[in-house]
Amino acid sequence: MYARLGEIISLDGSIAVTLAAHQAIGLKGILIAGSDAQKEKYLPKLASGEHIAAFCLTEPGSGSDAASIQTRATLSEDGKHYLLNGSKIWISNGGLADIMTVFARTEVEVDGVKKDKISAFIVERAFGGVTSGKPEDKLGIRGSNTCEVSYDNVPVPVENVIGEVGGGFKIAMNILNSGRFSMGSSSAGMIKKLIELTSEYAATRKQFNKRLSEFGLIQEKFALMALNAFVMESMAYLTAGMMDRPGLPDCSVEAAMVKVFSSEGGWICVSEALQVLGGLGYTKNYPFERYVRDCRILPIFEGTNEILRMYIALTGMQYAGKILTEKIKEMKKGNIGLALAMMGKKLRVSMGGSVDLGLTGKEGVVHPSLTDSAKMLEENVHLFGTTVESLLYRFGKSIVDEQLILKKVADVLINMYAMTAVLSRSSRSICIGLRNHDHEVLLTNTFCSEAFFKNNYMMVQLQKHSPENNDANIKKIGAQVLDSRAYVCSHPLERTF
Repeated sequence: MYARLGEIISLDGSIAVTLAAHQAIGLKGILIAGSDAQKEKYLPKLASGEHIAAFCLTEPGSGSDAASIQTRATLSEDGKHYLLNGSKIWISNGGLADIMTVFARTEVEVDGVKKDKISAFIVERAFGGVTSGKPEDKLGIRGSNTCEVSYDNVPVPVENVIGEVGGGFKIAMNILNSGRFSMGSSSAGMIKKLIELTSEYAATRKQFNKRLSEFGLIQEKFALMALNAFVMESMAYLTAGMMDRPGLPDCSVEAAMVKVFSSEGGWICVSEALQVLGGLGYTKNYPFERYVRDCRILPIFEGTNEILRMYIALTGMQYAGKILTEKIKEMKKGNIGLALAMMGKKLRVSMGGSVDLGLTGKEGVVHPSLTDSAKMLEENVHLFGTTVESLLYRFGKSIVDEQLILKKVADVLINMYAMTAVLSRSSRSICIGLRNHDHEVLLTNTFCSEAFFKNNYMMVQLQKHSPENNDANIKKIGAQVLDSRAYVCSHPLERTF
């Protein structure tokens, strides 16, 4: 339901951010980790809109490194409340919020040793000592309230600790992980509106005695927007469906993949939509320049895409590493059968044997009209498995420092999840007879074909001594520029003789 709401309100980025700061992260800590008493006390007014919520984590010295926050909560001598001191920056709804989820360092005892650990607190503005700075003058989402919030000896009752004392970092990550998925539906909603606005112009504007809509390069832009909206929507609602299952399923990796794909796809699409209108799109008479400004925040907030790519890759490889470790242990024990099975499997595929993961055929879960695309996904999945194995053999634990490699691993994973989402959606649409399902099939086959070849190229780059891999040169160029703090090359007119 929240995904659907995000899709509707995304027509105005400021409204979308204000609601997301309240609903997706502001009150989420109480919802997923709060006590029954906390939920009973705070959620009714937060749900009705009588109270506005904010999520307060980022500080001047801690952005992506959330564990380095310095705001501190000190337990009072009578043990009845904590005194909260510090400041938070870039807080959405910071000047409006009545209720804030605030993260601060607390002293806890672990095995008889006192340590600093992060705890989560429900802080009411009415407690006193809470001050908000002036709203930030931002590039985009200018209608939303973003400001610094300071805490000066704010008395927070001990019963307002969310979860356990010292368990705040995990709560913060769970809140952020669970909220990211809605960026897919929000971005898709925005792109669908942009398609409506720009297609009307393209169908009526004439140049060279032809409508813009008749030119191939203009048609390409609309195809790009439609593909992105379709994939974002499919990923978002597949993830939302998984999150709606009973219990608290961990969909953090899937949500991160939705966020990365949608934020970058959204940025490309708003730029292409503006390009269709040319100079008109660049003026404030039309909403396109606002969409461009609003969209620039998407790859930055709720976890930068750089950090999320590392999270996606390393979380997946951690699981693969455990499986690989077990296989190695079995072979060391003398399990020759396992070793021969692994060698036989690789030999069959290397000699042209087909990969069959059960997506197609009589028992397959994908509709026959999507067989070719499903086969592409199966081949990508198999090659990805062997690629990850070779990377783990090659780098071991030091893989955590190979960021350019991890970026490619994450991008392949994101593409494969997107392929899975569109194949699933299109198969369902055909089976239940949704209108225009033939268009969904066209979109799915087009996207899967493009993703398949992109994935193959990235996985070739991940092979040892691959001539296609320029990572070493990229790092060398970057290091030289950063060491010089400037562009290194001489100006072409420096010597004119």
